[in-house]
Amino acid sequence: MLPARTYSISIDRDWQALYDRIWRPEIFPKWASGLAESNLRQDGDRWLADGPEGPVAIRFTPHNAFGVMDHYVDTGNGKEIHVPLRVIANGHGAEVMLTLFRQPGMDDEMFARDAKWITRDLRALKAFAMA
Repeated sequence: MLPARTYSISIDRDWQALYDRIWRPEIFPKWASGLAESNLRQDGDRWLADGPEGPVAIRFTPHNAFGVMDHYVDTGNGKEIHVPLRVIANGHGAEVMLTLFRQPGMDDEMFARDAKWITRDLRALKAFAMA
């Protein structure tokens, strides 16, 4: 098992409306700088992007009724990194939760850097969702 931490942000918007606004892969670069630094380009069942550490291929879960927005990132080493992402109801609003798994070989500094990046991206998501 990998050590994991889940980060979340509350957004004052109906969870289903929020999910419908943000679930499409082409929307991710508008808020997820940790995932892609360019527009995503579709290539069959995956999407290609320029990530912070080089080219990446990403697979996304399809639209669903449960608010699941998981994605699987391949940074070129052939191993996919699973990134669980959920939008759930929080009263009349929404909670967006992303789980970060500490990958093998990731030291404390790298894990902390990724955690900061997630926090920044979740804040960007909230700003995008409220615009």
